Amino acid sequence: MRIIPAQPGDVAKLLAFREEAAAWLARLGSDQWQRSYPADFLLATIKAGVVFMVMDGETTAATITLTPEVEAGLWTEQELSEPSRFINKLTVARTHAGQDLGGRLLDWAGDRAYRDGAKWLRLDAWTTNEPLQQYYLRQGFEHVRTVREGGAVNGGPRVSGWLAQRLTGPTDHGFEDLTK
Repeated sequence: MRIIPAQPGDVAKLLAFREEAAAWLARLGSDQWQRSYPADFLLATIKAGVVFMVMDGETTAATITLTPEVEAGLWTEQELSEPSRFINKLTVARTHAGQDLGGRLLDWAGDRAYRDGAKWLRLDAWTTNEPLQQYYLRQGFEHVRTVREGGAVNGGPRVSGWLAQRLTGPTDHGFEDLTK
């Protein structure tokens, strides 16, 4: 499998990918990602070069956003003074579930962040999705705190404020990395 940068023409594919994940989460009883994500927000992050896709042949198997940018109101000024990269929108296609693609993508993100000079790989997860939070803890992240104040970037109250971090470092993620 290879990891590549997303392109502007991938917007519809990635929005459909997110809708598939939202439907699966709803079947599990989670309210995560039930509000639509604005296509213009996604396009802006793709154009910024921070959205990546894992390809299994011609099939999109997973996606992740890895960025130096952070949503306002989550991390303290002291935390933001430390070199960090932030991940979000990690999604694995249901056809590829159970293959540890998420874990490998987190390793890839930590490796890339390390090569970029970052000390921390940080994330903000859905505040009500405890299985997701437990997943990140199993992946070596440490819970920092949960922030509930503020609003979501796509409207409504903040829903993604469970903050966690882990140190970056070189890893053998096993992807053919075509993002360099």
